[in-house]
Amino acid sequence: MEARKNHWEKVYHTKSSHEVSWYQSHPIISLQWIQESGLSKEAAIIDIGGGDSLLVDHLIQLGYNNLTVLDISETAIQKSKARLGDREKKINWIVSDVLELEPDKKYDLWHDRAAFHFLTEPTDIKKYVQLAHQSIAENGCMIIATFSDEGPMKCSGLDIQRYSEKSMENVWDSHFKLTDTLQKDHITPSGGKQNFLFSRFAKR
Repeated sequence: MEARKNHWEKVYHTKSSHEVSWYQSHPIISLQWIQESGLSKEAAIIDIGGGDSLLVDHLIQLGYNNLTVLDISETAIQKSKARLGDREKKINWIVSDVLELEPDKKYDLWHDRAAFHFLTEPTDIKKYVQLAHQSIAENGCMIIATFSDEGPMKCSGLDIQRYSEKSMENVWDSHFKLTDTLQKDHITPSGGKQNFLFSRFAKR
């Protein structure tokens, strides 16, 4: 866990927000799916690994007011706080490895773009699935975006776990029903191409 935290602190210390490969100025698919979920603006939404993501900025603009952002990197979260200014007070910030999360409430929507696929050990994957199951409210939903089986084998110098629609469904099937998938190329700030699989789930 400590090695994982040290890695991400170094990344966010040495790279600006728009230099990291996963940077998105406008997370179109995530925003579209969140709005299509039909949840109220008061619904509890958590963004896993969203420390320096702009998703929360857009959600605030859309009127969502019960937002939580979790990231293993204190530096990433501090960058978001500085960017948001006074608006950062609208967010519940959690500095933690996701596998050590101890939620104090249930979430109506769990969002994770490019965090879950860094878990490559079966025990860690199983722990994440169980944690999401325990943390998401009845009738809640989840959006997970990972590298597809056509995507890169590594990200930020680390091995990742790629997923197909079928393998993603198999991982989550015990607690969640896969309702929708979409593959989309993400163009990195350096011009590289990463193929993502976006998956939408409903809690069983």
